[in-house]
Amino acid sequence: MRFHRLFLGSVVAAATLFSGAFPLATQAAPPAHGTSVAQRRAQVPGVYRYRVGDFEVTALSDGTVPQDLHALLRGTSPAEVDQLLHHAFLSNPVEASITAFLIDTGSRLILVDTGAGGLFGPGYGGKLLGSLKLAGYAPEQIDDILLTHIHTDHSGGLVSEGNRVFPHATVHVGKPDLDFFLNPANQGGVNGYDKKYFEEAVKTVGPYMKAGKVHAFTRETWLFPGIKAIPTPGHTPGHGFYRVESRGESITFIGDIVHVAAVQFPKTAITIVYDVSPRDAAAQRETQFAMAASHRSLVAAPHLPYPGIGHIREEERGYTFVPVNYRDRDER
Repeated sequence: MRFHRLFLGSVVAAATLFSGAFPLATQAAPPAHGTSVAQRRAQVPGVYRYRVGDFEVTALSDGTVPQDLHALLRGTSPAEVDQLLHHAFLSNPVEASITAFLIDTGSRLILVDTGAGGLFGPGYGGKLLGSLKLAGYAPEQIDDILLTHIHTDHSGGLVSEGNRVFPHATVHVGKPDLDFFLNPANQGGVNGYDKKYFEEAVKTVGPYMKAGKVHAFTRETWLFPGIKAIPTPGHTPGHGFYRVESRGESITFIGDIVHVAAVQFPKTAITIVYDVSPRDAAAQRETQFAMAASHRSLVAAPHLPYPGIGHIREEERGYTFVPVNYRDRDER
C-alpha cells in the first residue's frame, strides 16, 4: 500500500520519547509566544501488549498518514464513500494507521512488517523504532521479520540509508512477491503499476537478499512452532497472512486484506489502487472475512485504527470490525 500524501496544514514537530509520566500542567514550561501547548505536543509512540497463550504480541505504531479515499478507492463513487464515512463519524480524507506487530515467543523475537521507515518523508510514518524502544527492545534483538507483502509501508523500515536496520534478522515473505517486485525486468513498472513500487522493493528487501537473509515460501508453511505462513494472493502476488497459535488461543495477522474499515467491511467489493489484482483482492477479502467471522477468529491488521486487533462480525449486509476490549493492569 502506498499513500497519497496530503499536506493538511503545517507538520507537527517530531515527538520526544518520554521515559516517565507526563508532567502536571502546573509544572509545564509556558509555551513560546504565539504557540499553543496543543501545537507543541505530539502523540506518545504507541505500544500495546496482548497475550496469546504463552506468546506476547505487541502492537507498535509507525504513525498515521492521511488518505484521499475519493482518489484511492475503486468500484465505488465519492458519494457512496462519503455516506459510509458519515455512518462511521468520519469524513474524507481519513487517517490510516501504520502498525507493525512484535511476537515474543519466549525464545524468538519476531516482527510482523516494519512500517514505512523514512520512505514517506518527514511526518509520515517512521515511528517504529521509537515504539520498539519504548516497548523495551532494540533492532539488534530481532530474530525474524514476517512481511505480509512487499509494499513500502510494510518493508520500508527494513533499511536506513541503505543499511539493514535489523542486522541479525531473517526476512520471510511470499516468493511470488520476490519474483514480482525484485525482478529486474519489472523495474520500469508493470501494466501501469508504478515503477516506484519496484524500485523501493529493491531498496528495502535487496540488502537482506544480498546478505542471504531472505526466506521465501510458496504454500502454507509452519515457519516456527506455533507460527504459520498462509498465502493470500490478490493485493499483491505474494501477499500472506501469519497465524499464531499457543495454548488453544490464536491471532492472525491479515496484512492489507483491508485498508479502510468504514468502507471495506460493509462493502467488500470496493478495492484500492494499491491492489495488484483488484478482482482477486476483493474475492480474497470476502472469503477471509467470512472465515474469520464464522470462526470468531482474533485478527490484527496494520491499517485499521491502532492497535488494529479485534474480531470480524458478519452483519445482515457485510461485516463489522469489533476491537478487543482494552486491558491495562499488572498480571497476578
